Amino acid sequence: MRSPSPRDTEKFGAGTMAALALMAGLMYTTQLALSFIPNVHLTAVLIVLTSIFFGWKAMCAVLIYVVLEGLTYGFGVWWISYLYAWPLLCTAAVLLRKNTSPALWAVTAGAHGLLFGALCALPYIFISGFPAALSYWISGIPFDLIHCASNFALTLVLIKPLSRVMARYFIPPVPIDTKK
Repeated sequence: MRSPSPRDTEKFGAGTMAALALMAGLMYTTQLALSFIPNVHLTAVLIVLTSIFFGWKAMCAVLIYVVLEGLTYGFGVWWISYLYAWPLLCTAAVLLRKNTSPALWAVTAGAHGLLFGALCALPYIFISGFPAALSYWISGIPFDLIHCASNFALTLVLIKPLSRVMARYFIPPVPIDTKK
């Protein structure tokens, strides 16, 4: 078991707030930059890394990202699901943060991508009923498969190098095995 890094126990100091704001900004700008490719973005790997490095404080970065998405694209029904879908990934990553396996992180991000459409369908149960929510989810399965594959691949490829960069600037130790 690793000892907690100073970021785990420190209060929200200026450095922590700046780092979380930077991570939220990276989540947002990389999503915006890749928005021309449906469901391909770095948001999942960035949320996982932020959660590993900052623990529960990462939820602040995730919520800033969600608000920025709403300000950009509007606060529609889809946005309601972002209020729990992205924090759910953050929660899973915080709970698993002691794990060092890039493969586990890739599976976690891929599973989130696969379940994303089902999570986004939940508000429609209350708006239009279960049949409408089910049809909404089923019609989006091809996009969920793309989301799953891209989250898996991008996380598997990028988690080690991004973790090394973050370790350099955001206080080691890092639980991702970056030596291999």
